[in-house]
Amino acid sequence: MTITTAVDAKDELAPEHTEMVAATLPLVGANIDEITSVFYGRLFEHHPELLRTLFNRGNQAQGAQQRALAASIATFATHLVDPTLPHPAELLSRIGHKHASLGVTADQYPIVHEHLFAAIVQVLGADVVTAEVAEAWDRVYWIMAQTLIDLETDLYAEAGVTAGDVYRRARVQARVDDPSGAVLVTVSALGDGMTNSLPAQYVSVGVTLPDGARQLRQYSLVAGGTGEMTFAVKPVEAVGGNPAGEVSNWIRDNVRVGDLLDVTLPFGDLPAPRQGASLVLVSAGIGVTPMIGILEALAVQAPDTHVRILHADRSAQTHPLRQRQYELSTRLPNASLEVWYEDGGPGAHAGRLVLDASELPETAEVYLCGGNGFVRAVREQLEAGGVPAGRVHCELFSPDAWLV
Repeated sequence: MTITTAVDAKDELAPEHTEMVAATLPLVGANIDEITSVFYGRLFEHHPELLRTLFNRGNQAQGAQQRALAASIATFATHLVDPTLPHPAELLSRIGHKHASLGVTADQYPIVHEHLFAAIVQVLGADVVTAEVAEAWDRVYWIMAQTLIDLETDLYAEAGVTAGDVYRRARVQARVDDPSGAVLVTVSALGDGMTNSLPAQYVSVGVTLPDGARQLRQYSLVAGGTGEMTFAVKPVEAVGGNPAGEVSNWIRDNVRVGDLLDVTLPFGDLPAPRQGASLVLVSAGIGVTPMIGILEALAVQAPDTHVRILHADRSAQTHPLRQRQYELSTRLPNASLEVWYEDGGPGAHAGRLVLDASELPETAEVYLCGGNGFVRAVREQLEAGGVPAGRVHCELFSPDAWLV
C-alpha cells in the first residue's frame, strides 16, 4: 500500500486557507505540545475507555504519543502550505498501517476532531482562534483525516475484512524463552484464521491486565506461514522515569501453551525486498526481529540473495535471537554477518556500530530497525555516504516524532 505524492484538487487548501494556516502555523507550532497535552486530557476525560482499550498507557505516561501527534499535524500542515516540500507519504503510510493494526475506524475521527479543536481554543484563546482561523485549520485536519481514512479503508479491503474487524482469537501453540530474555510466541487462529503475513510485518496483541484494562501492543513477526504466526516480545523493566512494559511483562509472566490471545491480522508498510536486489539489514537490540522475518523469507524464497547483516547490542547475552540470526546467515550462501557489542566479545567489534556506506553496493536496499537514537545515527551515516533516502527503509517501535 502506497500513498501517491500528487495532491488532488480536493486535497488542496483554498488560497485564503493557505494564507491563514501559513500565518498561524508558527503560533500553533510553538504551542503544539501544550495543545496535544490538553487534547489528550480532554479526550480521556470524556472517553476514558479509550485509554484502557486503545491507547498505549506507557506512551501516554512518557508523552511520546503527544509528541508524535504534534509532529504529524505540523508536518502535514507545512506540506499543504508549501506543496513543493516533500510529500509526507511515508509518515501517512506508517500511521495508516498502525491504525489498521489497532482496528481504528472512520467514526473515531470526529471524536478526535472535537477535542483537538477544543484544545486549540483553550490554549490559544478564542480571540486568536477566530472563525476564519478555525475554518482553515479544520480544513487541514479533515484533509489529513480523509487521507488516512481512505488508506485504512484500502488496507481493510486488501485484508478482506470490514473496517476494524482485524482481531482474531488465537491459541498459543508454542513458547520459546530466548537466552536474551525475549519471548517467542507462536499462535494459530481459531475460526476463520489469519491472512498470510509478509516479511517484517507486525501484529497487535491484546491482553487484559490485572486492573481490568485491555491494552494493545504491536510485535514484529519473526516467522509466518499458513495458519500460524510467531511474534517476539521483549520484556521491559522500569528504568528512571520510564514505566515497565505492561503488556510485554504480562506476556512473559503469564502466557503458556494452550492459552488464548487476541491477535490481529498482520500489517506493516516496510516494502518487500525487490527480487535480485542486494540487501543490507541493520539492527540494534530487539530491532533484530523484523530482520529475522526478512531472513526467514529469504531462506525459503530467495536463498541466493546477496545480504549483509549488521547488528549492534550491549553484549552477546543481550542479543535477541542471536543463534537464529547466525543460523539463517549460514543458510544463505551470499550472506555475511557482523556484530558490534558495546561490552566487546569474541567475534564481535567492540563499541558502537559504524557503517561505511562507501562499502555498500550502489543499488543495495537498506532495512533499518532499532531505537530512535540508533536509527537516527545510522541514517546520518548513510546520508553522508551518499545512499539515497529512497533506498533506506526504517521500522521503529516507538512513536517517531523525530523522524518526520
